[in-house]
Amino acid sequence: MSTSTSTIAGTRAGAASANRGALRRTKLRLSSPWATVGAIVIAVIWTIPSFGLLVTSFRPPADITTSGWWTAFTNPQFTLDNYINTLNFNDTITVGQSFVNSLVITIPATVFPITLALMAAYAFAWIDFRGKDWLFIAVFAMQVVPLQMALVPLLSMYSNGLTVFGIQIFPGLNLNSLTSTYAEVWISHTIFALPLAVFILHNSVSAIPRDVIEAAKVDGAGHGQTFFRIVLPLSMPAIASFAIFQFLWVWNDLLVATVFAPGANAPITKLLTDLSGTYGQQWYLLSAGTFLAIIVPLIVFFALQRFFVRGLLAGATKG
Repeated sequence: MSTSTSTIAGTRAGAASANRGALRRTKLRLSSPWATVGAIVIAVIWTIPSFGLLVTSFRPPADITTSGWWTAFTNPQFTLDNYINTLNFNDTITVGQSFVNSLVITIPATVFPITLALMAAYAFAWIDFRGKDWLFIAVFAMQVVPLQMALVPLLSMYSNGLTVFGIQIFPGLNLNSLTSTYAEVWISHTIFALPLAVFILHNSVSAIPRDVIEAAKVDGAGHGQTFFRIVLPLSMPAIASFAIFQFLWVWNDLLVATVFAPGANAPITKLLTDLSGTYGQQWYLLSAGTFLAIIVPLIVFFALQRFFVRGLLAGATKG
């Protein structure tokens, strides 16, 4: 018995040593000078188009339409006219209105799927019920449904409601109501975000040590107390990382907003498509409009970046 026990212990020690050696070798490869040079080259190549767009946004329209952005270094002429004209642009809505619309659309469309997905992730991870595994697979498989396939059915459901076997499940929304128009965008973005949100947050929630959950049960904590006092605080890195993804995706979205929030409720992305004019004669304004539109996403990313890597790695390893 002692021999077998020592053999198992030796095997485990050898496996642990091999894992540490593999991690050490991987770390050395990723931190080698050549890996650093490669990362710098990729970063430079990735940054050049954005830098060119930034330079273009400060050039006079005549120079933009006749020469490339790199000529600004040999004949430097910079102006703020593009930004002034963009801020003064007023077609269907103004720039300020479109910013407000984007915030009204994006913030709830980020909070709603995270709230629902976190509760679902907790149920899948720590509540035993029949068919749990099959239901989780079904939720995860919904990621393969293309967004474009759901737009027409959703538009029909919002207009006429949803009736199954003669029972009206969803009454439909009043398309002439301002609040209901925003609600359509919120519901649509929530539906499209839930499968990935459940998957990411489930990885984080399931990585919480079982001893912690069992200790809470022994102390008399119910599912509500366990969720709010243990699961929610420990899942904040994963929540923040998904919040960045969802916020950027909704803020940059044009398709869903064009279908469900037209006219005066349109976000900043719809305004960008109108900046160039009917025949594209003012396309040079797009460079300035683009940098105005990314101000809020940059603030969100830098405010939550300390959670980003931790959230991506949450649940990646156990033990």
